[in-house]
Amino acid sequence: MIAITIGDAAGIGPEIVLKALERFDTSRFVVYGGADVVRKAMGIAGVPSRDVNLLDGNLATVKGVINVFDTGGPDMSSFRYGVESAECGQAAYDCIARAVADAMAGRLSCVCTAPLNKVSLRLAGIPHIGHTEIFASLTGCDDPLTMFQVYDLRVFFLSRHVSLVEACRMVTYGRLMDYIPRCIRELEKLGVKGTFAVAGLNPHCGEHGLFGDEERCIEAAVSQCRSRGLDVVGPVGADSVFHQCLKGRYSAVLSLYHDQGHIATKTYDFDRTISVTLGMKVLRLSVDHGTAFDIAGKGMADETGMVETLSHALAYEDGLSGRL
Repeated sequence: MIAITIGDAAGIGPEIVLKALERFDTSRFVVYGGADVVRKAMGIAGVPSRDVNLLDGNLATVKGVINVFDTGGPDMSSFRYGVESAECGQAAYDCIARAVADAMAGRLSCVCTAPLNKVSLRLAGIPHIGHTEIFASLTGCDDPLTMFQVYDLRVFFLSRHVSLVEACRMVTYGRLMDYIPRCIRELEKLGVKGTFAVAGLNPHCGEHGLFGDEERCIEAAVSQCRSRGLDVVGPVGADSVFHQCLKGRYSAVLSLYHDQGHIATKTYDFDRTISVTLGMKVLRLSVDHGTAFDIAGKGMADETGMVETLSHALAYEDGLSGRL
């Protein structure tokens, strides 16, 4: 089975989870979060006909209902949508912690997540900035891999939330020699095969040093990885490599900094871009948007991202047994 955590209760997470589940066999999924939050969101999402089946530790799901493992939640008498609070931050963390524990125990194949609010986490005293850091801590992983996927375009990131100057400094032979094999290994676990590409950093990959020589360490790392039998090429100009991957020439691309890959995926299809966190003992998939406090509780949220997240979770599920 697959877990779905509802994220921050004051955001659109509960709503998009319930809307998305209308497209699937609900017995395949366990919703982790406050049962009262889920019930309230059902009316907002326009699915009041669904019953809530509260689960115990055995996670025995039933078809045709919303199967919920109640991890507690905010006091509904004082609860407000669109407002940061320590109570919602703690509840969001608690549902993740329980879902990860069940996944680590082998009761779940993966965890799909709805958005968190960073301020609410901070107010609750949670010492992590977001999902990736929480999952890393709970699974004992030092450096998880982030992969974005939209259709057949898969993009890994050599660096994430650092300045552009710092991201350029992080393009080193040593870091590439760590990341390239790890990315390829995680793709293999998902059943994805083909040539892996590393993007260039400078325009036209520096034109042989005419405007930048950072590509030299990329060339050296790719050459060394190929000598070890890995199917990898690069550097490939960032103005074309993502399009080529989308057309099937490459299995995935290693983007060298945050926006290089984000712009490529989100421009192609913002709503259907999802995030996959790899390299941990638990596979995590997520929508790639925030809590949208401005429209939370109004029934306006678009569930497309969550539908894509659950669809990819089901697609990857069969190949994951015993491989994480």
